[in-house]
Amino acid sequence: MDQSSIYLLLIAAMLFSVWAQINVKSTFSKYSKLYLSSGLTGAEAARKILDSNGLYGVRIERVSGSLSDHYDPKANVIRLSDDVYGSSSASAVGVAAHEAGHAVQHAQNYFPIQVRTAIIPMCQIGSNLAWPLILLGIILSFYPLASLGVIFFSLATVFQLVTLPCEFNASARAMVALENTAYLHDNELAAARKTLRAAALTYVAALAVSLLNLLRILAIVNNNRRR
Repeated sequence: MDQSSIYLLLIAAMLFSVWAQINVKSTFSKYSKLYLSSGLTGAEAARKILDSNGLYGVRIERVSGSLSDHYDPKANVIRLSDDVYGSSSASAVGVAAHEAGHAVQHAQNYFPIQVRTAIIPMCQIGSNLAWPLILLGIILSFYPLASLGVIFFSLATVFQLVTLPCEFNASARAMVALENTAYLHDNELAAARKTLRAAALTYVAALAVSLLNLLRILAIVNNNRRR
C-alpha cells in the first residue's frame, strides 16, 4: 500500500472516529429521555449485577462529568457520572451495567482484560519514547533505532486491539444481566443495547486510526531508509 493511500484511509478513519463520538453522545442523549417504568437507576443496576456475581466489595461512586464512567480495578470501584448514577433512563442503566460487566471480567480473570491491564505500563512507556526514537533514528540514519520506535508505537495498536473484546464482552455481559431481570421492558432493553452498540463503535474507530497511524509511520521510516 503506497503512502498516499494510507493517508486517504487515515483521513477516512479519523472522520469515522469523529462521527462515532458524535453518534455515541447523540444516542446516549436520545435514550436518556426514555425512563424505565421500574425506576431503576444506573447505580442500582450496577449494584444488582455486582451482588448477583458475589462482588459485594466493589464500591460505586458518583463522579462529575459526562460519559466519564469507568471501573477502576486498583481501587475496586465503579465510578458513574452525574448523567448515569442517579438516572433511571435506558441509556444510563445500559452504561452502568457495562461498567459492572468490567468488574465481573476482572473478578473472573477474563483473559483479554488481564492482557490489557498487563500491557498498560509498557504502552505508557512506549507512547513517550516512540516518536523521539523514530525521529532520532531517521536524523542519524540509524534505522534500528527508528524500528525500535515503531515497535514502541505499535504497542498502542495492540492495546486498542485487546480493548475491543473487553468492551464487546462487557456489553454482552451487561445485556444478559439486564435481560435476566424483570426491571426492563423490551423497548427499554432495545434502547440500552443501542446505546452500548454506539459506544462500541468508538473503540472500533480508535483501532482503525491507531492501525493506520502505525502503517503511516512504517511508510515514513521505510521511505527514509531507501533514500
